[in-house]
Amino acid sequence: MHKPNELNLNELIGALVRYGLDCGLVPAEEEIFTTNMLLELFECDEYEAPETAQELPLPQILDGLMEYAYANGIMKDNGITARDLFDTKIMSCLCPRPKQVIDTFRALYEKSPKEATDYFYKFSQDTNYIRRDRIAKDMKWKVNSPYGEIDITINLSKPEKDPKAIAAAKNAKQSAYPKCQLCRENEGYAGRMNHPARQNHRIIPITINDSSWGMQYSPYVYYNEHTIVLNGEHVPMKIDKAAFRKLFDFVKLFPHYFLGSNADLPIVGGSILSHDHFQGGGYTFAMAEAKLEKTFTVPGFEDVQAGIVNWPLSVIRLDGKDDSRVIELADHILKKWRAYTDEEAFIFAETDGEPHNTITPIARMNGDLYEIDLTLRNNITTDECPLGVYHPHNEYHHIKKENIGLIEVMGLAVLPARLKNELELLGEYLTEGKDYRSNEILEKHADWADELCRKYGSFRKETVMDVLKEEVGQVFIHVLEDAGVYKCTKEGREAFERFIASL
Repeated sequence: MHKPNELNLNELIGALVRYGLDCGLVPAEEEIFTTNMLLELFECDEYEAPETAQELPLPQILDGLMEYAYANGIMKDNGITARDLFDTKIMSCLCPRPKQVIDTFRALYEKSPKEATDYFYKFSQDTNYIRRDRIAKDMKWKVNSPYGEIDITINLSKPEKDPKAIAAAKNAKQSAYPKCQLCRENEGYAGRMNHPARQNHRIIPITINDSSWGMQYSPYVYYNEHTIVLNGEHVPMKIDKAAFRKLFDFVKLFPHYFLGSNADLPIVGGSILSHDHFQGGGYTFAMAEAKLEKTFTVPGFEDVQAGIVNWPLSVIRLDGKDDSRVIELADHILKKWRAYTDEEAFIFAETDGEPHNTITPIARMNGDLYEIDLTLRNNITTDECPLGVYHPHNEYHHIKKENIGLIEVMGLAVLPARLKNELELLGEYLTEGKDYRSNEILEKHADWADELCRKYGSFRKETVMDVLKEEVGQVFIHVLEDAGVYKCTKEGREAFERFIASL
């Protein structure tokens, strides 16, 4: 196979157009048109089509084209961020216009919703909006727990910002367009040093709760078909009765997907609270498979099944044949929880006028039943726990100190990229008996490593990473338990019963 820099521009353009033809992005009728767009981008007046265009992996073609662009002054900077901006510009030459994508999606939807999403998910990868080569680098594994099989991932697909890009972003003129990365104005946007390029990105318009929303995939796909459903307007997150209606409207449209929302308060919410959005997709999390530890009936809602889920966070599950009745009860529980205080259980609805109680909801179809999981959240802080009482405790911050948002709530740890190198280095220190406390990178893991040494005694090179992965998983299970407002203890469950009695 040729290395990129051994191929000339004609061969690289020929290979890219062939890629577009093979995966269906470029119709045969547009082969010449696409070639000419690429020639314009690369400021090239001459072109001789190769006799046989080579079949090459997309990253290799793009690397070769960017080497050419940088060597010829077309791409001014060769850092990660600049390359991401430029290779998106290259891919935009292969991408159909939004209306074509929407029309194809809708035609397939008439056959089946799953055919439509299968097409759109493949399309989002073929355009390199979802970068398959980066996603493949993510570390993923599962660990057993008393609550089911928990998913762990170390996310390596989000590019680290390079120093040049950070400096350039700092000096760049501040722009409020698009207002955020979830605004629909991102579709087709060229990007800049502090905002990703999205010329290869398409959004499918949908209507939920009689309002205009968009459906897209996350470029970082933390799990299969990781879907983002975003409000057409740039308005803040809000958990209310209308949010429950939107969740169920979506799962009616796409019954093979679940849809959930981050909570709408800091600490227990996600990273973007300023733009109303949901996350869903085609993956079954451990939480969805968790059984009920007890059932109960709320007076006036005898037609809706209710129960406490056997899960480290505090979750009430509702099931019913009539979605409007499930929504009524979910709203009743939300309103009760927002106003609920139980000092003995250290649950305060508000302190000094600041509200603390909210819900992380997840909706899905369970056979012919409408099902919603309501995760009770509270974001109170104390001097001992300045990041939150129901937040990962200090002793686990070496693994996870970020917010426990929707994805973690469902049983998937999204851990920082730094852990890959740190775990590999710790494994080396453990197998060789070196002093990890003397290493500034490993110092934060030292107390944990002491515990592992007491538990395992010695470590073998062949198995040390398996041991560390298992133990990282166990830390994450403790993190989830920390986030539960009612612990899985006798006292915790009695306090949970007091809330249910208030319904």
